Amino acid sequence: MSLARRATGPGRVNLIGDHTDYNRGLALPIAIDLGTTVEFTPTGSPGVTFFSTLHRQGITLPLDVPSDPEVLSTLEPPWARLVGAVMAMVRPETGGVCRIVTSLPVGSGLSSSAALATALARVFGATGSTISVARLCQRAENLSGVPVGMMDPLICAGGRAGKASFIDFSILSVQHVPIPESAEIVVADSGQPRALRDSGYAARVAECEAAASSIGPLGLADESDVSRLRDPLLQRRARHVVSECRRVRQVAEALESDHLWAAGAYMTESHRSLAEDFEVSTPALDALADHLRSIDGVYGARMTGAGFGGSVVALSRAGAIDIEDLETPAWRVTASNGAAR
Repeated sequence: MSLARRATGPGRVNLIGDHTDYNRGLALPIAIDLGTTVEFTPTGSPGVTFFSTLHRQGITLPLDVPSDPEVLSTLEPPWARLVGAVMAMVRPETGGVCRIVTSLPVGSGLSSSAALATALARVFGATGSTISVARLCQRAENLSGVPVGMMDPLICAGGRAGKASFIDFSILSVQHVPIPESAEIVVADSGQPRALRDSGYAARVAECEAAASSIGPLGLADESDVSRLRDPLLQRRARHVVSECRRVRQVAEALESDHLWAAGAYMTESHRSLAEDFEVSTPALDALADHLRSIDGVYGARMTGAGFGGSVVALSRAGAIDIEDLETPAWRVTASNGAAR
């Protein structure tokens, strides 16, 4: 048998641009130096046995696990559904043993699922461009029951050290924006875990699709298009997406110009939009973002990820936030390379 193969999928923090990827809009995420490492040792067996540091008991899946959402939905524990979906998409040539170790907090909105999917895809032999690997992982997450867009798998596969990725999802283009050395990025857990499968994420996707059926893809719309929507709820959802895409451009420009106060102000405006127009924030996220913004030297803070719980990201000067003083877990993170690099 061949030697063990190893790959690490980083987590993701989105500086700005949430709920824009599935709307063909813009986002500015980074891959971070917390992640999930998968080691696959081929043995020639007819299945793959998985062991995870987060679960005591291993699971074994056959090599021919079907790409059937109904079958995958019966797998337990829940993380086995994503593992099975990646196997169904990649079809590893041989069975073996997979050991999964992660430094990512699960349920904190740091894309632990995309980190796992990209690492698995690599050790099972997925090849091709960053975009092709990201598409495969997106399809796997969709098969496992979560209708994610392309942002998480794309940044987890193709992040760049020291840079944020300006992603235009209408054409799937990526430009890398340097993060000023004077900036520090802190992620703080709200203490409210969430799972996309059990949240209102699918409802928001459906609401955006309903709005888009009237005015076209929301990421390509403007304020005049939003005003044509008659349904007040759909108008709020569309207004968030349109204004969020504008803010993504503004934050990218501010980072390139080293105008960190401006970048922080747009991040704070983004949180307000996510809370009021998109209604995916929570009291715990709001309180944490307010607290972080009250600290001297913090330029701005916002919930990051899909919402309904999870984490807040803050942009600050170096050393402004003492993470030991916060009531919930927090991490200083740096922009790192993706699994495909």
